[in-house]
Amino acid sequence: MSSDVIGASGLAGRYATALFELADAENQLDQVAADLAVVQNMLNGSDDLVRLIRSPVVSRADQSRGMAAVLVQAEIGVLTQKFIGAVADNRRLFALPGMIKGFQARLAKRRGETSAEVISARTLTAAQMKALSKSLKKATGSDVTIDVKVDAQLLGGLIVKIGSLMVDSSLRTKLSQLRFAMKGIG
Repeated sequence: MSSDVIGASGLAGRYATALFELADAENQLDQVAADLAVVQNMLNGSDDLVRLIRSPVVSRADQSRGMAAVLVQAEIGVLTQKFIGAVADNRRLFALPGMIKGFQARLAKRRGETSAEVISARTLTAAQMKALSKSLKKATGSDVTIDVKVDAQLLGGLIVKIGSLMVDSSLRTKLSQLRFAMKGIG
């Protein structure tokens, strides 16, 4: 299988493809996807964990032991633990976020889903997520997996990215456009 999925290219794409094929052969796609979502949430919530996987100063052995301890504590499945252990042993933990994204993209493609990255100024409520999901499904014609990130600098509104398409309705962008337009008047 080739890694022609958006977000699955280069080093991270090769690892994501390998994990996907292994999980598929073991009938553990859903388990691995759930495990990777937990790992991604841990990375999003811990600057220390990000430093562990990105720091060239931390030895390979320390990275491996640290990640193994974190994964056991989080009750991550054996297949995912072994995969991340191999990634750590190969000194490739810095690419783990890309591997997760690549795996998720392959899984979404397999399921006939589209992935969307949404950046909002505040955490979206369940009702807002439901409305957004419905709108995106209507616009794309397929189910949409939404990855939401919060960026308080947006002030308000959303930035939605689906593949190479981006819709920026953030207040920050609108203010920047207004500022640019006002300079043209004077």
